[in-house]
Amino acid sequence: MTPPTQAPEVLWYIIPREGAYPWEPEGRRPVDLGYLQQLAGTVERLGYTGALLATDLYDVWPLGSALAASTSTRFKPLLAVHPGLISPTLLAKTALTFDNLFGGRLRFNVVNGSTASLREYGLHVEHDERYELSAEYWSIVKRLTAGEVFDHKGRFYDLRNAGASFRDLRPVQAPHVPLWFGGSSAPGIEMAAEHVDVYLTWGEPPHLLKEKLDHVRARAAAHGRTLRIGLRLHLVVRDTEDEAWAAADRLLDVTSEATYARQLGERAGEDGVGWQRQFRQHGGRVPARARELETHPNLWPGMSLFRPGPGTAVVGSTAQVVERLQEFRDLGVDTFILSGNPLLEEAYRVAETVLPALGVTR
Repeated sequence: MTPPTQAPEVLWYIIPREGAYPWEPEGRRPVDLGYLQQLAGTVERLGYTGALLATDLYDVWPLGSALAASTSTRFKPLLAVHPGLISPTLLAKTALTFDNLFGGRLRFNVVNGSTASLREYGLHVEHDERYELSAEYWSIVKRLTAGEVFDHKGRFYDLRNAGASFRDLRPVQAPHVPLWFGGSSAPGIEMAAEHVDVYLTWGEPPHLLKEKLDHVRARAAAHGRTLRIGLRLHLVVRDTEDEAWAAADRLLDVTSEATYARQLGERAGEDGVGWQRQFRQHGGRVPARARELETHPNLWPGMSLFRPGPGTAVVGSTAQVVERLQEFRDLGVDTFILSGNPLLEEAYRVAETVLPALGVTR
């Protein structure tokens, strides 16, 4: 890869249930809309281009609307959405409404979920079938958010005159509302190669990540496409390396045995390849000290022992964290979705220490 010459795009992370260690009740702040709007405004002022609003107990659409209403067009919410839970036509209408009201800021984080979790919503699709559904679903959404009116007959959807009822709700973004997506299985990578705009991945040792990204790019090229590459990481950055690893140790110490058991038990039957790749980095072992799980200098997969979703953190001094992020940039990563606990305090810390070294300006 040619070394990057431009500053990366950097997003933060916003979720209603947050705090110093929000997977435990005592480590969680009360959910408060005013605080979340303050957090979004801070993220915007600090130079981040937006934030991932992840799936959680709280739905992303009311949250995204509330945060968009309290920020400017610089703050672009990336909303995590599962395909198939509502009609693609209704989702497109909602997306166009959002963009018309808030100045064309919406981005979709395509989340395929797990077979077990989707059954709660009456969606019974197995692993590979989820990606077939997703490909058809998002191809429809892309056309509708581009302003098309059309008929469609596929495996999962049979639409007549789709988009006609809101044809006057004109698109704000071209060619469509952008799709961001992460998938590590063969069907997931194929779906990304053909349909999405930004391919997202979780943190892994660079040699493993390079192998994966080379494959993703090759598949995209086979479809005559190129993709931007985004990386989702948690940061534990402190003035010194020892202080950073001590902070990671504290996360292990404050986590209850019940949380470890629940997290590892719930994910034991997970059919997502991304989770399986992450799990192999620690094997479900809870170490006495965080650094026992270090898989590459400053790379720690231990977050996945107690929280769902991406579980890799970069742990180290400011200089070390910047070095690791630059290492990922050399692999072609042009976008980072970062987080640290608590979200507000760590947004400041990262913006004041890491972002300037990456060339990100306010």
